Amino acid sequence: MPNSVPRKAYTLHAGGYQLQLGAQTKIMGILNLTPDSFSGDGLLKNNRDLHDRAVRQAHKLIQDGADILDIGGESTRPGAKQISANEEIARVIPTISCLAKKIKIPISIDTYKPQVAQKALEAGATIVNNIMGTNPQTKLLKMVKNYDATIVLMHIKGTPRTMQKNIFYKNCVQEIVETLQKSLEKCLEIGIKKDRIIIDPGIGFGKTVEHNLEILNRLQAFKILHQPLLIGTSRKAFIGKILNKDTSDRLIGTIASVCAGIINGAHLVRIHDVAALKEAITVTDAIINEGRFLTTL
Repeated sequence: MPNSVPRKAYTLHAGGYQLQLGAQTKIMGILNLTPDSFSGDGLLKNNRDLHDRAVRQAHKLIQDGADILDIGGESTRPGAKQISANEEIARVIPTISCLAKKIKIPISIDTYKPQVAQKALEAGATIVNNIMGTNPQTKLLKMVKNYDATIVLMHIKGTPRTMQKNIFYKNCVQEIVETLQKSLEKCLEIGIKKDRIIIDPGIGFGKTVEHNLEILNRLQAFKILHQPLLIGTSRKAFIGKILNKDTSDRLIGTIASVCAGIINGAHLVRIHDVAALKEAITVTDAIINEGRFLTTL
């Protein structure tokens, strides 16, 4: 008998796309169209040729193995300041419009603003990655339903500006599960189908290092929600604190956290370094499956 616990299989629908989850981990490649991303990969150093650079980077992520592109125009790092919906739209929509006509994988818009989500869905995005997944806005959820899109419900305590202040949980994992259960129920009440909902425990969003490690170690607790699970650990501060490494030097720590997450039940992973992680993910999947479904890179 295998020692690892097999992931439950799900079929995810996002617009006209269908993704089979369970046997192989799906990779969400990060495309930050911001000047102030915590990870230092934001492409908006200046407005000049932003669109062309974004499209080139998107094609590289796909070539490296991304199954989904996650495009964001506002930094959500701790302490980040909010920008206007119009500014966010100006950053992301030209790239989404162009890529939607050229690529054959789903595009995710990383936003919590209904105005931005609507423009992105109109432009061809089929997933809304909502970091404000605790008590999500009804307007945003209705929009996801109307476009037959997928919603990612991420747990956050507070906002990006406040989330790392005065962090406290009586029971971290239990409280996150209960909060996401309420958000999930709200989605279902509005009419979003179960095969269009992903949950994300929100590693790094209103959590201490210890909380993040507990979440990764106890991902099996989220199985009670009966939805596919996404984790995002890439280059995050808890890795830097454990290793005493700057953001640019956290690849090995990221690989370790991603592999641990997959072994403990994650179906999708949101990452920056797709090429390097693709190899680690492929090996981890092969170990979990004991060679079944084995594919080459």
